Amino acid sequence: MQSLRSALTSGVFRSPLYRRTLDGPIPEIRRSLPWSAPGDRTQADAIIGEEYIFFGRPVPFGAIPWSVLPPGAGLAKALHGFAWLGDLKAAGSDAARLRARALVMGWIMTHRRWSLPAWAPTVLGSRLAAWLATAPFVLDGASGDEKARFLESAGLQARHLRRVTGELTGSEGVFTAIRGEVAAALCLGIIPLAPALDRLDRELVRQISGDGGHASRDPQTLLGIFCCLLDIRGALAEAEETAPPALQAAIERMAPMLRMLRHGDGRLALFQGAKESDRTLIDSLLATSKVGVGPQPSAPDTGYERFVAGRSLVLVDTGPPAAAGHAAPLAFEMSLGRERIIVNCGAYGGDEARWRAALRSTPAHSTLVVEDASAAGSGWPIRRPLQVASLRQETEGAIWLEGSHSGYVRRFGLVHTRRLYLADGGTDLRGEDLLEGRGRCAFRLRFHLHPDIDAKLAPDGSSVSLRTVSGIVWRFFAVGGNLGLEDSTYLGATDQPRKTCQIVVSGTTLQGYARVKWALRQNGDGQAPAE
Repeated sequence: MQSLRSALTSGVFRSPLYRRTLDGPIPEIRRSLPWSAPGDRTQADAIIGEEYIFFGRPVPFGAIPWSVLPPGAGLAKALHGFAWLGDLKAAGSDAARLRARALVMGWIMTHRRWSLPAWAPTVLGSRLAAWLATAPFVLDGASGDEKARFLESAGLQARHLRRVTGELTGSEGVFTAIRGEVAAALCLGIIPLAPALDRLDRELVRQISGDGGHASRDPQTLLGIFCCLLDIRGALAEAEETAPPALQAAIERMAPMLRMLRHGDGRLALFQGAKESDRTLIDSLLATSKVGVGPQPSAPDTGYERFVAGRSLVLVDTGPPAAAGHAAPLAFEMSLGRERIIVNCGAYGGDEARWRAALRSTPAHSTLVVEDASAAGSGWPIRRPLQVASLRQETEGAIWLEGSHSGYVRRFGLVHTRRLYLADGGTDLRGEDLLEGRGRCAFRLRFHLHPDIDAKLAPDGSSVSLRTVSGIVWRFFAVGGNLGLEDSTYLGATDQPRKTCQIVVSGTTLQGYARVKWALRQNGDGQAPAE
């Protein structure tokens, strides 16, 4: 039924008759849209050189590339979304301006009628906002005909966007579409503002939790929505329009949440589909927000915990995955100052389904895995409910956390419980992982290491030494399983895999029970944990 509805809708939108319903007076630009994200000079240089950097991978991006659909849905959406116009504007050169104008005019020439993905609501909202944020730059020195074509196309897109944004109700992409609607209403004046603001008010209540997290639990998704909200707030303020009540309240909750999910290097933790993201971008958006509240220690609604002691930082995933999330219950990451030590493998931003599936699975995270199976079952979206419970305590500078999850109950009859303890001073992290239930199953306790960590297994196999780039040495001990080092991969920054390794503690449950006690201590202080 859904496919039939989509086919009928596509047929209507492609028809010449529907195209004529979008006609109207050619608007004028009243003002430009504020654009909170700082420009990326590396991306601008690549685009001027007829390439586009897609999650670290350069791909061809010729003079007029719009007649052929780019390979891969994610890449196509990124190119047609035009957010990269902000990078060219920030570069500010004549070469950047001419390149931007050529790409905009090329798109107008080849996409006067509806097509996917170019006219999908999220893509359209992104493009319209980017066009109206950069219009003075792009059109500086343009001919009268070029300006008329730009404005005519913007008007057509705005009228269509107003009709279809409702399709995205409940999804994170709706905020990008709403930003496009707000831009069209304030900058062009050809669609009403009130419906977009009403939709924004409802979606903020629906999607942003009381602790400032997003329903997806993805830090990078949260960052993107935060950027949209700042642009909308800035545009409303400049136009002296009243903002929805929920807008400022959401920004004030989201800023501390974003700070919570940053490591000491200023980039994001790798939970639930996030990559590290750019520190300059995060710093800029937080500064624009003007919210000075620091990082919160707990996010019970979203499901994260943050431990800080000395220079050590531990972030723990204590929530169930969203439908499109990563099966990583009780996974954690650890950093010392600006150096990441224990990490998750990251996420794949491109269009390769096998990489996406592999990085969503439990073995790609620093947690316990039973029979190398994913804790939420196979396949996405995740349909099987997964219950996670946790309790945090603090005493005299030390922090305790106990959590458990049901991800292995249905298939293996086992409950995983994890206890973490970070001592005052931050030089001693201890853990205990238990499996309790029934049967005999193999398990592997994984600690993925950042590629910059130099790891060595002791000759007797009793410990692993970890040396950071700055020369600080940590030593990992474990009892209750066989300790080893294995290969791993890291896609935290780009889609270009970096070789790394992982500490693995492996064993088998006996009569439905297993317990591993482990410790990570700076400078190798102390002994292995007691049995």
